[in-house]
Amino acid sequence: MRRIYFLVPDLKTASTITDELLLARIEERHIHVIAREGTELGDLPKASLLQTSDVIPAVERGLAVGGVTGILAGVAAVTFPPAGVVLGGGAILATALAGSGIGAWMSSMIGVDVPNTQIKQFEENIAKGEILFLVDVPKERVEQIEAMVKSHHPDVDIEGTEPHIPAFP
Repeated sequence: MRRIYFLVPDLKTASTITDELLLARIEERHIHVIAREGTELGDLPKASLLQTSDVIPAVERGLAVGGVTGILAGVAAVTFPPAGVVLGGGAILATALAGSGIGAWMSSMIGVDVPNTQIKQFEENIAKGEILFLVDVPKERVEQIEAMVKSHHPDVDIEGTEPHIPAFP
């Protein structure tokens, strides 16, 4: 999946584009709309915390760092076990899993409070009243969807795509 970013000038155009995306068989759960605070979006699919914060990248980093830390702690525990305790390879696995879990949990708490770095570049436009679309599409349909939006709405600014979207947002 790839995420397409584009700016729309008003709510009427945003509603029309949403309908066109739905007719193009883009599921509503893959369409996310961000507007200036206080803007009534009506039936438009509003972006959730997963799209507006850096929680997903933070969890990915937490899993990696926590897992590595857990492996190192497990290796240290096996190499220098407490007196009278025999530890095997299971200790390394257990500490790696525990480290990954704790790292993901801790970093997700931080990531929720950090704004999405991809959206930061659009803050000025959103403050002016434009509406930002984040549309997740299969990579083979990116050009088709961009062309469809641009052909029907030449006033829309397509801002590019994000290279990879995790499967669970």
